[in-house]
Amino acid sequence: MKNNCSSNIECTFLSIAAAIIVGIVTAILQFTAIITVGTVFPWVALGIAIVYLLALVVFAPFFRKAARGCCVCRVISVIIAGLLGTIITALILLAVTFAATSVLGAIFAGLLLGFFTLFVTAAACLLKCAVNCDDEE
Repeated sequence: MKNNCSSNIECTFLSIAAAIIVGIVTAILQFTAIITVGTVFPWVALGIAIVYLLALVVFAPFFRKAARGCCVCRVISVIIAGLLGTIITALILLAVTFAATSVLGAIFAGLLLGFFTLFVTAAACLLKCAVNCDDEE
């Protein structure tokens, strides 16, 4: 039985690349006032990140047993980075009022959506790792 480690490196790389692209595009669109990340989205992102972090704590032993390999720790590290980044940037956006087209507001909005994208796409990588779909017998 082979591990899914080689494809998970690609999966986490794609997660990081997607997060960077979404973050940069969001920051540009926020700065040019094409989109506006209001106060509702940081609350939603904060709630989802906290619930997902708690669920990850509960289900972590099951993922560890299911994967039996090296890929889980890499994917979990990316997910935790995305979760903590989402929580911190959501708290910053909720605590500080930025002008609609300010540079700092655009940067933090880009960071929030980038970190949110990171943990959502890395969660898909974790599922792929736990299912071990590249296993060929």
